Amino acid sequence: MTIEVTPTIYLADDDIQLEFSRAGGPGGQNVNKVSSAVQLRFDVAGSASLPEAVRARLKKLARNRITTEGILIINAHRFRTQAQNRQDAINRLVELIQQAAVRPKRRRRSQPSRAAKEKRLQKKRERSRKKRLRRNVSRYDD
Repeated sequence: MTIEVTPTIYLADDDIQLEFSRAGGPGGQNVNKVSSAVQLRFDVAGSASLPEAVRARLKKLARNRITTEGILIINAHRFRTQAQNRQDAINRLVELIQQAAVRPKRRRRSQPSRAAKEKRLQKKRERSRKKRLRRNVSRYDD
């Protein structure tokens, strides 16, 4: 089975490793008995399904969750059932890759318009005039 991230990016099931453990927190006896927490591991550096540009952006985007070996780790323990936590972890991985797949817009340098330059110069002249009028007037004794 494959997971569709974008129309051009698909993840194979063997790209993702899932580990299950007991979740902490409230839940009574269910917490003590059932391994419902999920730890998803995805090898970003070694995955053949990611284009190089997406891989670089993903490493930058999730740098706090990637190990030195290039493995992305996502922990999911929000829900009471293992199936819901598994789906939550996979959804979070897909969202991260979708964010990384969006190419950022390049900034185009622009220049101020002639009207904006003129307006700035006019304000400078007004401020200069205002400050000039505040000066003391020197008196000449005749």
